[in-house]
Amino acid sequence: MISLLELRHIIETAFLPTQCVCTIDADNRLMVQLINPVTQVEELTVAGIDPVDLSSSRAIAKFVVEIKEEARLRRDASVRSYRRG
Repeated sequence: MISLLELRHIIETAFLPTQCVCTIDADNRLMVQLINPVTQVEELTVAGIDPVDLSSSRAIAKFVVEIKEEARLRRDASVRSYRRG
């Protein structure tokens, strides 16, 4: 299995240029925060991620794609609601 330090680095760099902060809690669960590089506003936080589920490059890539898609959907919804208001 990949070390938690390496996993954090892989995840954080996968989201560039968006700032990604990946932390590990006392139960060895990951929390990923995505922060807009321009506004410095937090776009998405995902907590309680079991690193055991990210034990292969394919699993890590799938996780990153899922988080990027969730962030994009939230951004799009925010833009739509702003335009209506």
